[in-house]
Amino acid sequence: MAKNNNNDKEKTLESWLWDAACAIRGAQDAPKFKDFILPLVFVKRLCDVFDDEVNKISSQAGSRKRAFSLIEKDHKLVRFYLPIRSKDVGNDPTWNVIKLLQAKEKESLGQQLTDIMRGIAKENTRIEGIINRIDYNATTHGQRDMDDDQISQLINKISEKRLGLKDVEPDIIGRSYEYLIRKFAEGGGQSAGEFYTPKEVGFVMARILDPEPGMEGYDPTSGSAGLLIKMELVLQEKMELRSKTRYAPLKLYGQEYTPATWAMANMNMVIHEMEGEIAIGNTMTKPSRFDYKGKGLKKFDRVTANPMWNQKTFTQDVYENDEYDRFGNRIPPSDSADWGWAQHILASLKDNGRAAIVLDTGAVSRGSGSKSKDREKEMRKWFVEQDLIEGILYLPENLFYNTSAPGIVLFLNHNKPKQLKEKFILINASRDFTKGDPKNYLHDEAIEKIVSTYKKLFANGKGKADKFALIATMAEIEKNDYNLSPSRYIHTADAIEHRDIAELVVELNELDEEAKIVDEELRIVLEKIGY
Repeated sequence: MAKNNNNDKEKTLESWLWDAACAIRGAQDAPKFKDFILPLVFVKRLCDVFDDEVNKISSQAGSRKRAFSLIEKDHKLVRFYLPIRSKDVGNDPTWNVIKLLQAKEKESLGQQLTDIMRGIAKENTRIEGIINRIDYNATTHGQRDMDDDQISQLINKISEKRLGLKDVEPDIIGRSYEYLIRKFAEGGGQSAGEFYTPKEVGFVMARILDPEPGMEGYDPTSGSAGLLIKMELVLQEKMELRSKTRYAPLKLYGQEYTPATWAMANMNMVIHEMEGEIAIGNTMTKPSRFDYKGKGLKKFDRVTANPMWNQKTFTQDVYENDEYDRFGNRIPPSDSADWGWAQHILASLKDNGRAAIVLDTGAVSRGSGSKSKDREKEMRKWFVEQDLIEGILYLPENLFYNTSAPGIVLFLNHNKPKQLKEKFILINASRDFTKGDPKNYLHDEAIEKIVSTYKKLFANGKGKADKFALIATMAEIEKNDYNLSPSRYIHTADAIEHRDIAELVVELNELDEEAKIVDEELRIVLEKIGY
């Protein structure tokens, strides 16, 4: 099982990244650091890996100079061809071209760095539009966003570590990316948190989905691609346990609306050397088909997602005029697209596909009381009656960076196994967390407890864990008015039950009326006995 940042080498690398961010702290607000740091760290990785490959070729060719001559003739000898050359290619690392940059009389350091990034992107179609999006010479209201001194400090900090094939584990860079994203989210509020799902939540989702070699995975709201990458990492874990070194990797697909986050997702995919494609655009209004030749949307074996909770940006026309018939007559309310996302994901699943979706707790518990809530409950009822819901995981509060609310993970299954027909796995993990600053997190033992319990219930279709998990039948769900919140069925000691305010007001009014009736009956009794 992956550890939660307790590796000394990883901590050192993360500290180095944060030091790099602090080098330009005065230039940008914290959430904007990534726009300048991540592309440059990515290029540092490319330079060091490029040199590793040059050295490997030179061991057979006789010298680095000879290796470079061979690479010039055939760019496919290296995974990424870099057009930059140090003055002494026989001895100096490629990164020296950037490390030794000096501001010139007619060309700033920022302009030189921007030109280098664009030149690298031009030679490598896979990173075109990714590392060359940032202009290190950009100005706002006539002032440089980053002056040459700040760029020089950033380059010096990034130069401190070598990021070649043998210097760091393959996942160290990607995990450090996520560390830095989390640090941005701490200072960036809701907008920063929208594209970051806590690492441990992502691993829980991936381990429960349990991908197999050669499967196709998908995230319609991919953010920085963290959830997709965790599926591949979980597959790698499983193959290592089976002592298998040769197997078909996952093919990973995603779509992201925000250009800067889309670029980050692609960098993350490349740096992990994973196969797939991250498309740019609005998934709900114009989902990418990924060049799928059949009718409708491309379908996947596994889908994982953390869409914006209670999204209000989609009109009824978006659902009613959908060319892919994802929604039928099940139109989500205007104040929450939660079940709209669930329907898109359902439409993107293969016949035996499974999905894990992070949603607001209200998505599985909001009941009657308004037209909006009635519509949401009817969609939930449809999913239950079609037996498409595999399970619900209730998470602890204060895990996510854009909210202190607990959240749930909704697991869908297009073809539930026989033992789970008309049954639903419910887990209430609300108390299984470690207190953190500023956010709580799931420790390794909690992750193992959630995953192993879920898998055991999945395999057996029966059983329970006291104050933690159980199997609910369709009849029980119906009896509870299609409320799917595990907290409704599994009561933990001293747990706080989050309930809808309107529901509480109705209940309080009913109790008030009951109290008046009791008072009147008591008054009559007392009068009869002479009091």
